[in-house]
Amino acid sequence: MKISLICVGKLKENFFREGCEEYLKRLQSYAKVEVIELPDEAAPNNPSQKQIEAIQNKEGERILAKLPSSAYVVAFDGRGKTMDSPSFSCFIEKGLTLGGSHLVFIIGGSFGLNNEVRNKANHLLSFGPMTYPHNLARLIALEQIYRGFKILKNEPYHK
Repeated sequence: MKISLICVGKLKENFFREGCEEYLKRLQSYAKVEVIELPDEAAPNNPSQKQIEAIQNKEGERILAKLPSSAYVVAFDGRGKTMDSPSFSCFIEKGLTLGGSHLVFIIGGSFGLNNEVRNKANHLLSFGPMTYPHNLARLIALEQIYRGFKILKNEPYHK
């Protein structure tokens, strides 16, 4: 089993980096997990809609270049479906089956994903109606993937 997490932007804050490292360490016993960090585009203060679309397109090209041809692809996007943790654990199992044991999650940059990336994804998934910084989204995604495996294996979650 392999899980890839394609993320736009680097983790700059130590607390995000440490949290992600902890969940990556915990996930080692369930699957091979890789994080692919892609550079984000610099944005001016108060960018126009045209500038935002240009940024999304440049970041989208980088994301699409990293997508494997035979995997189940899930993009985290505010337009996606929400689910609770038990449903997400079943979703992980299904995604690994449909993707030939390779599940790819995508987290876009500060302005989100372009339509081309959304259309390439097999599924759009949302963290809910609240807005989170994309660095926090990475930590939440890794924690939920870990929780999903704990649920699948019927193991107690750490307190």
